[in-house]
Amino acid sequence: MNDVVHANGPRALSGNRMQGQVCLVTGGGTGIGRATALKMAAEGAEAVLIAGRREAELEATAAQCRSIGSDAVVLRTDVTRPDEVERLVQTALDRYGRLDVAFNNAGYQERRAPLEQQDVAVYDSVFDTNVRSLFLCLRVQMAAMFARGQGRIVINASVSGVRNPNTGLSLYSASKAAVISLTRSAAMEAAPRGVRINAIAPGRVVTDMMLRAGVGDVATVAAGLPLRRTGEPEDIAEAVVWLVSDASSYVVGHVLAADGGFLAS
Repeated sequence: MNDVVHANGPRALSGNRMQGQVCLVTGGGTGIGRATALKMAAEGAEAVLIAGRREAELEATAAQCRSIGSDAVVLRTDVTRPDEVERLVQTALDRYGRLDVAFNNAGYQERRAPLEQQDVAVYDSVFDTNVRSLFLCLRVQMAAMFARGQGRIVINASVSGVRNPNTGLSLYSASKAAVISLTRSAAMEAAPRGVRINAIAPGRVVTDMMLRAGVGDVATVAAGLPLRRTGEPEDIAEAVVWLVSDASSYVVGHVLAADGGFLAS
């Protein structure tokens, strides 16, 4: 596969790693979720189910997936609600008879502030979105995939769950540590039944969520990374697609750091 070089790094040309697959992406309207949905479509996915709260952004992502050649279904969803999560998977089963791939990407990061200044409502928002929703998604996704004896799931964790790069994001970091632990436990249960579960741990990727959290000046953040650049959503999408493709068929329970070298430094 040849590469196309963009200003901030290489981008692989579209291939067929997702050929004929039915994929689900939560948080698919913007950022990493949007980039991953588009990458799945570009790699030949039969369908991409795009879930999230902001319908206009979901529709825009779906329109681009369709223009690439994949079917796309928009599902306005609150992933902290069990009934709505169950509806996601049931929609895939009703329309396509299966769910092959899931990318659990929905997340929330608190505004940067010392722990003593965070309140219970913020705690609930962080842990409900990052941990409760993952539990709700995994249990129904795994059940659907176990019925066929195959499937692949990737979870969006964070380097913050391994080593907190910033003060003031204690709740986010703690929630992502829980995400990593839940990923590994689920992976060990699922692997003997034909379902591979892994996580991606992005570093400093420029998204609306990162900017809203008040992490700091992007140029300064980039200068502190070994690669000397921040990530783009497309960088993470490439890694996610690799994790759910046959190329990673012997990778299970792994947390892949896509972080510009942050954890290695």
